[in-house]
Amino acid sequence: MTSHPVRPVADLFAADGRLKAIPRRPARREALLAHLAETLFEAGRTYREAEVNEALTSVHEDFPALRRYLVVGGFLARTKDGAAYRRQQRPTGTGGAIPAVA
Repeated sequence: MTSHPVRPVADLFAADGRLKAIPRRPARREALLAHLAETLFEAGRTYREAEVNEALTSVHEDFPALRRYLVVGGFLARTKDGAAYRRQQRPTGTGGAIPAVA
């Protein structure tokens, strides 16, 4: 397996600030998700699903995929009913578990 240098996340965005595409490679997508979580969502604040969708729509039309990647990746925590989201301090080695908001 060859190690590729990680390109800057800025390469993923067009001049207008929108994402060109959601990366397929996991490492690249993870770097993007970390960037989105940090730049679009404040730590300690609870967001309604509509607010999360609006923030994600500002960068890419496939906001459901981005939202799902953020939750599954541990960047956003979601209540069981899916009504509220919070930015997570991402724990290492989540093993794909979906964190929930208490």
